[in-house]
Amino acid sequence: MWLANTSDDVRKVIAGYFNDPRGRASLTGTDRAGSDDKQPLTKENVQRLKERLETAILQTDHFKSLSNQIEIRITPEGLRIELLESKNGTFFDTGGTVLNANGRELLTMLAQQLSSVPNSISIEGHTDSLPYANDAGYGNCKLSADRANAARRLMQEKGLRHDQVSQVRDYADQRLRSPKNPFDPSNRRITLIVQNLEAPPQSSSADPAKQAAQPAPAEPSPATKSAAVVHVEAASAPQTSTSRLLARLHSH
Repeated sequence: MWLANTSDDVRKVIAGYFNDPRGRASLTGTDRAGSDDKQPLTKENVQRLKERLETAILQTDHFKSLSNQIEIRITPEGLRIELLESKNGTFFDTGGTVLNANGRELLTMLAQQLSSVPNSISIEGHTDSLPYANDAGYGNCKLSADRANAARRLMQEKGLRHDQVSQVRDYADQRLRSPKNPFDPSNRRITLIVQNLEAPPQSSSADPAKQAAQPAPAEPSPATKSAAVVHVEAASAPQTSTSRLLARLHSH
């Protein structure tokens, strides 16, 4: 489902992605990770993790055959990974709470990939609106909770840190993926959300906030205004030799 939106760059590097001589890529089916993979997930680098997971799926023929049932997208909350059920069941048998072979293999791979990031992960269980056929009072709410917890247990066994899962949410049919078609099988799904972390503040020898609190000249000259702009930009990004030279010229 996400394959059509995959960038050309990702498609070009799929064949040799994990042969990276610098060791920056994770190997599918292992818990190896390069230094870049251990960086906190933020709004600035979430695309990198998305592409890494997409590539890991495409590297395995079995996972590739399931790609229409896997949706990976970037949301304000973080990276959202959804495992969508089909009419006959894809990751769980229909009506069941035990992961089948597809579910175990895919969640194992995801656990190994996501264990390298320090971010917290939420796991959600969702169902469609078809009433659960059980006379013992077992309904969709309990079904969605049991499936989400089954995913959590497996992922913690296969690589996630035990404190990495921050929440397990059971939504039943309260957040349908397809509200106009509440009985669509794709409403039955497990959702993993890799929650964003705020990017750490970049160090700077000058504090722009403190500078703003200082009294400003009555009317700064155009040259002074230009120098101030260069200084603020330098505080938000690493200075290059060119920007340092420009700042020095403006200060004279």
